[in-house]
This record gives sequence, structure tokens and C-alpha cells, in this order.
Amino acid sequence: MFIGHWAPALVAAAHPKAPGLGTLFIAGQLVDWGFFSLMLLGVEDMRVSPGISVMNPMDLYHMPWTHSLVGSVVWAAGFAFVLWLWRQDRIAAMMGGAVVLSHWFLDLIVHVPDLTLWGSPPKLGLGLWNHPDIAMPLELGITLAALLYYSWKTRAIGVIGRIGPALLGLLLLSVQMINWFGEEATEVSAAIPLTALAAYGVVTLVAWAIDQQRRRTAA
Repeated sequence: MFIGHWAPALVAAAHPKAPGLGTLFIAGQLVDWGFFSLMLLGVEDMRVSPGISVMNPMDLYHMPWTHSLVGSVVWAAGFAFVLWLWRQDRIAAMMGGAVVLSHWFLDLIVHVPDLTLWGSPPKLGLGLWNHPDIAMPLELGITLAALLYYSWKTRAIGVIGRIGPALLGLLLLSVQMINWFGEEATEVSAAIPLTALAAYGVVTLVAWAIDQQRRRTAA
């Protein structure tokens, strides 16, 4: 799951009391921000293992701090606490935390067994990465549906606001196509986490900018 992790952010962002879309886009990928950052520090890791799944050659064998259920709960609680300190709004904080936690459950659907409950076996994952005819339309479908919902529940306040959702949709589609059909890495290097973090940053910045030109409708 890649752009599908931003679907909960788009849905949540339509709520009048929600944090901004940029904040929620960070929330949707927060545990991956954490994973790739910890990977650069040598705390978590992955390796190239061609054939481990049909769609992803990466063996995500060591990520107990970010992709265990307990770890994800801690990241979600921490994010919610920071949001509460910042906004003094319990609803906004809870929504942000829920978007963070959604990451683990969406990964559970597509990952081969590499997720854990608390960092130790059993390894969990329903393995839709082995069924691209299901996984690909599912990811595109939930993201498009969420983007349409966000567009429906917000209103534009300028030209950028009117074309913004379409621009964001094209950007999300583009990065997803690169993720699916780009050249596969043959070895793990710092370029992988750095590229991922850069992609998350660019998409989040675009989402934030577009959200500045749209307003939530009444609850």
C-alpha cells in the first residue's frame, strides 16, 4: 500500500474540525516516515528478496518499532498528543491518531507476512501483493473515492482550489505508477529511504498547498 495510505487522510480532512490535509497526509504515512528514518539510522531494516511477493521484492524483515501493532499505537498516540498540545482540540487529535493507526491495518491487507503485533512473531499479512489484479484496483479505487469525498465536502476559494483535487489526483497516480512500474532496486542503499522520504514530502507539501485553497462545508 502506497497512495492508499492517504485515503483515510482525505476522508478525515473533510470534517469541519479536522486538522489540515497536510497534517493528515503526514499522519497517513507517519509510520513509514519513521521506518525510513530508522532505516537510515540502522535501527530498522529491509533487504531485496526477488520473488518474496509478486508486486514488491523487498523483504521487510525488521521493523518492530514502526510496523508492529503496538508500535503503531504508540506512534498514533504520540501524534494525537502533539496535535492536542498544538490545537487544544480533542476531536482533531483523535482524528489524527486514527489516521496514523489506519496505516497498520491497510498494510495488513496487502503485505505478505512481515507485520507483527508487538515486534516478535507471529508475522502477519494477508498478502494481496501476490494478487495485483485485486491489489492495484483496490488501492486506486479507495484513493479516488476518498479524493472525490474530500472534493465534495470542501469548496474551492480560487482557481487553484478548483483544480487542486484533480492536480493532487494526477500527482498521486504518477507516484503510484512509478512505485509499481519503475525500475526495481537490486540492493538496499540509502537512496531507497531518501527517495521515499522525498516523495512523501513533495506529496504532503502539494496536499497542504491545495488545502489552503479549499474550505470545509458545514457539518
